[in-house]
Amino acid sequence: MEITNLDHLGLVAGTIDELGIEEIINKRLGESKSEKISAGQVVKAMILNALGLVSSPLYLFSRFFEGKATEQLIGEGVKPSYLNDDKLGRILERLYQSGIGETFIAVALEAIKKYKVKMQSAHLDASSFHLHGEYNYPELDYQEGESRPIKITRGYSRDHRPDLKQYTMELICARDGDIPLWMKMGDGNASESKQFARSIKEFKKNFNFEGLMVADAALYSQENLQYLGKIEWLSRVPLSVKAAYKLVTEMEEEALLSSDKPGYSYGEIAQNYGTIEQRWLVVQSQERRESDFKKLQIKIEKDYSKAREALKELNKQDFACKTDAIKAANKLLKKSKYHELTEIEIKAVIKKDDRDKNTEHYEYKVEANISACEKKIQPDRKKAGRFILATNVLDKEAVNSEQMLFIYKNGQQSVERGFGFLKDPMFFADSVFLKSPKRIEAR
Repeated sequence: MEITNLDHLGLVAGTIDELGIEEIINKRLGESKSEKISAGQVVKAMILNALGLVSSPLYLFSRFFEGKATEQLIGEGVKPSYLNDDKLGRILERLYQSGIGETFIAVALEAIKKYKVKMQSAHLDASSFHLHGEYNYPELDYQEGESRPIKITRGYSRDHRPDLKQYTMELICARDGDIPLWMKMGDGNASESKQFARSIKEFKKNFNFEGLMVADAALYSQENLQYLGKIEWLSRVPLSVKAAYKLVTEMEEEALLSSDKPGYSYGEIAQNYGTIEQRWLVVQSQERRESDFKKLQIKIEKDYSKAREALKELNKQDFACKTDAIKAANKLLKKSKYHELTEIEIKAVIKKDDRDKNTEHYEYKVEANISACEKKIQPDRKKAGRFILATNVLDKEAVNSEQMLFIYKNGQQSVERGFGFLKDPMFFADSVFLKSPKRIEAR
């Protein structure tokens, strides 16, 4: 008698079979009668390994299945020894050549049909994945539009590891069930703002998507919005847009209405940006507001310390005339972000000439106090906890203010969960497959 384990992997294998992932891979990569194990079975094994609550190098891959019910999980006659690193490497190469994105879309479309995923809205975002190693690339010329491998290089790190090279990924998830629908890999220094609009059009072409596309502030630019044309979108507006900054720093709190979502309030206005009529929703989060107030207080304290040191240096200086002293005081005043000089006094000091001790002249010194400038602080106080959502859906009955906030926040959480799974699949397996059987059904 031989005892082998299924553990939670039986649930994973069952889902893979239900979606027909093995058949999709075999159809795309082809099958050979001489192979002991098909490409689809290899991919199935890699998914099981990724959700296996362990982490090991590729050359130790086959050890993962020792002691496990390999035939029940992967297929009749499959032995752990068949899953060596040479076999895995060849399948990964064939997957890359066939197009990872296209394969992902094929599986996603099957999931949509199988689980009847609603497509009223989808959320697009990007993240980075850091890697260890040199990743040196030969200098090769690629023609525009020609397929080329992504470049592992340094860029803006969302993993807070700017010391390491990375690659980026764009991911689109359905709000219904957090199902990942579309992905695209990119260079480590890829710009989201340049890619998002093109990614949305490419996604819409593959899925015949007619719903609302939700994205972060990287989407929001005149060029991108005009490029999207009639596609319906919902995006956060960056405060680098002058009209947006003016709105969050000037809108009175009395103009905001309480949201059904606890801790939120909002106010809506009509806006035209980039020749496109839109609805802007100024949202205020109480939790974020309190956090921003604490951060602002720290900034004010740091600014005070800098201003105090600058004033000390100014006090040591002697000026030949009052005009020069006043200019120096005004210059220091402009450098401070949150403070101002008060009680400024220019004092005349009698000095003896260095060459002729009997000759005296006047020099001038600046004396002043440092005070918090409410006029400078007020805009940051007003915008604390606030952000702006924009949409080109002008019909309030189709998408009202409450729905704008709900769709954006829930869509944001969907794609965050998607990236969380990709960055830590073992945690995902532990939380979803072991602790929450209801969520298995939802997927």
